[in-house]
Amino acid sequence: MKIIGISAYYHDSACALIEDGKIIAAAQEERFSRIRHDYSFPKKSLEFCLEFGSVKIEDIDAVVFYDKPWLKFERIVETYYSQVPRGFELFKQGLPIWLKEKIFLEKQIRKFIPSQVPIKFSNHHLSHASSAFFPSPFQNACIITMDGVGEWATTTIGVGSNNKLKLIQQMDYPHSVGLLYSSFTQFAGFKVNSGEYKLMGLAPYGNVNSDRVVKLLELFNEICHVYDDGSIWLNPDYFEYSHSLKMINTTVWEDLLQIKSRPLESELTQEICDFALAAQLFLEKIVLKVATHAKKITGEVNLCLAGGVALNCVANGKLIREKIFDQVWIQPAAGDAGGAVGCALGYYFSLGHVREVMDTDGMQNAYLGPEYNDQQIKNELERLNIKYHEFSEINKYCEAASELIINENVIGWFQGRMEFGPRALGNRSIIATALSESMQSRINLKIKKREGFRPFAPVVMYEDMQKISSSIIDSPYMLITDHINEDLLVGNPVDVEKLSLNEKRALKKSIFPAITHVDKSARFQSLKKEVNEKLHLVLSKVKEKKKWGICVNTSFNVRGEPIVESPLDAISCFFHTDMDCLCIGSFIVHKSEQDEQVVSYFLENSKKFELD
Repeated sequence: MKIIGISAYYHDSACALIEDGKIIAAAQEERFSRIRHDYSFPKKSLEFCLEFGSVKIEDIDAVVFYDKPWLKFERIVETYYSQVPRGFELFKQGLPIWLKEKIFLEKQIRKFIPSQVPIKFSNHHLSHASSAFFPSPFQNACIITMDGVGEWATTTIGVGSNNKLKLIQQMDYPHSVGLLYSSFTQFAGFKVNSGEYKLMGLAPYGNVNSDRVVKLLELFNEICHVYDDGSIWLNPDYFEYSHSLKMINTTVWEDLLQIKSRPLESELTQEICDFALAAQLFLEKIVLKVATHAKKITGEVNLCLAGGVALNCVANGKLIREKIFDQVWIQPAAGDAGGAVGCALGYYFSLGHVREVMDTDGMQNAYLGPEYNDQQIKNELERLNIKYHEFSEINKYCEAASELIINENVIGWFQGRMEFGPRALGNRSIIATALSESMQSRINLKIKKREGFRPFAPVVMYEDMQKISSSIIDSPYMLITDHINEDLLVGNPVDVEKLSLNEKRALKKSIFPAITHVDKSARFQSLKKEVNEKLHLVLSKVKEKKKWGICVNTSFNVRGEPIVESPLDAISCFFHTDMDCLCIGSFIVHKSEQDEQVVSYFLENSKKFELD
């Protein structure tokens, strides 16, 4: 049985193809359109899934949409009605779009799906829960989903058993953990729906023992009351998202907190760093309470997570260390894109089909997107008059790549199938040495063109994982943050809290300065040989020469750009940044060897992306 899952029209649209309960292909539309967080119908993603699966759209048994637009519209109408006259102008502007496109969604989808193929609609949080449980390595599990809002639900607790899944408790809009964290994000001067991970990355620059952080945590209770079961009540006096395009009433927040909100792109102050830390700690408190309550009411020993909040890897790490559950599995595409996978799997198993549980999981390491063979790559290199070195043996290729890394070259790494979800996991990555003290600053400012405070994640040989962070057994999807082992740390000044943000960032925290955050933690990806043989071989060759099989691994893109999808995307990104080399398929491209007119062509024709 072949089923297409679709997520669209809100943000991060995506398409997935499953066959007999197995995920065949999945991709986000932004990778093809080159529009960050593209919310349009995933036409190109659908075309890819069908082509990869060698199936015609007429042969699909069902198309499933990831939420129910009528229920969402009901929530919007009821919310605006309760707020009258506030928000009437916004409602008047949005109503034509809903009437034309979103309510009668089946009509929109029918533009791409023939009439003989049935269209089904899932519940938003059921789609998230299905994406978390059905690909997981568990026969039975508790499931928690947390995000901004679906139709009405903002947080749900469910139970999965074999091929069955049931949501048993939920918290409804306007009380939302996701919207609360987005409100914190806006106050700190980052964009909502794209800057939440920046707030998380900024938090360790706060001074944890400062009076300001303690005071902020107390004052947050006026904004948000947290109950023992993890449910929350958001004080409506402090929020505007129910009737305007803004998340918060900035003035009342400033009056309460006695600090100024930060304008977009302005300088970061210690005050805002402390605010970010308090916001992160407050979120973690809620997550732990929800998990504790979920364990109590379900009695399950395994936990599955999905929804946008599940991408907060710092909270994930704390949850795992608390050992509330024996095992935790997190959907790598935890946001709305993953709903495309979830709704398709949920519908399939709702028909009573047998579920086969895998030893690892069913996400196939998130390598679910397009791939390009060497001939396709070679054709593109030659069409663009790019000089390259071709390798016929993987061992020699990986030896050459490892030498480049050891000599502090930054390489674009384009191999195999593109990842599904927000993380680059070794097929569309920028790779560099973790041992250089200047590498973090260099990649941030000269290559990624983003804020200098932001940390980089390491990819680590699975065999070395516990030698570097003993709390982590395996972290294949880069969704867990934990501290680096004490024997690998470098001592810092006693009065480190008196240092400025840039001074803290410049401190050498461990023997891996390029990937160690200011709080001596890292967001790890552990890599097994059977998962990605080529990159694992590169790491092993780095280890032969430098003792440790670890490198910087960050997504192959610049700020505001979606992760590269095609060889042309990779080549273009490579030439308009300060990357040194491009390892693409069986080829290595050295920028220093290229003709000046080739480099100039890409610099003159580089696309500008809206900053995230």
